[in-house]
Amino acid sequence: MKTINIKGELLDLSQPIVMGILNVTPDSFYSGSRKQSEEDIINRVRQIVDEGAAIVDIGGQTTNPKSTMLTSAEEMERLHFALKIINREFPDVILSVDTFYSDVAAACVEEYGVAIINDISGGEIDKEMFATVARLHVPYILMHMRGVPQTMGQFTDYNNLIQDIFYYFSEKIKTLNLLGVNDIIVDPGFGFSKTQEQNYELLAALRGFEVFDCPLLVGISRKRMIYHLLGINPEESLNGTTVLNTFALQNGADILRVHDVKEAVEAVKITKELERFRF
Repeated sequence: MKTINIKGELLDLSQPIVMGILNVTPDSFYSGSRKQSEEDIINRVRQIVDEGAAIVDIGGQTTNPKSTMLTSAEEMERLHFALKIINREFPDVILSVDTFYSDVAAACVEEYGVAIINDISGGEIDKEMFATVARLHVPYILMHMRGVPQTMGQFTDYNNLIQDIFYYFSEKIKTLNLLGVNDIIVDPGFGFSKTQEQNYELLAALRGFEVFDCPLLVGISRKRMIYHLLGINPEESLNGTTVLNTFALQNGADILRVHDVKEAVEAVKITKELERFRF
């Protein structure tokens, strides 16, 4: 049975769970996820919790290729404002912080009780991240990306997409294990350093991630791989997101990272009901 250790208690992943996105940024690609005022933050977290998400993932830095990378101090300033509010209004919520800076990770865990670190760079942007996570004793979301968000589109040339990505994870997981990090969540990194075709090739190979024996997170919510293929925009991409989330659930996803919690929770419920009748 897959579990992750959340502050000394095991979170059961025998049934997939949903992670709701809260962006305290002015420029995230999906306008519906941008929350900066105190009222907006409270309303968004309440919505995430009420609609059935197990985790709130908070981000202070946009990963859009057209964005400007913030310093860790600038990112922490945004997170500080939001985390104070969330701690006050929702003291029991499980929080994940989306950051690639080790000092931000440490501050969020030590000062605000954040339970999970979600690092899109796999420890590449800040080389102290792995050691920091080991010291903090928190679960770590290990994502695949090449370069940084501003340059990742230049790094889509693979010898063999699936083999290269699996090798990346095997090496990173080995390094983390040697440091004493055992609660590792694997995220294939859809939309990061991958073309549209590569995103779908990777999604089609999702079942192969079972080899790592780690919880698998899939984050495809309203991404370009959906709206570009369909000739629409992020605001019109909920239906496509649900289709791909359902496919992901049928192929081993343990955590769905989404903007639209209610729809993802429903996809989990329906998918699990179908599994009861499989031979």
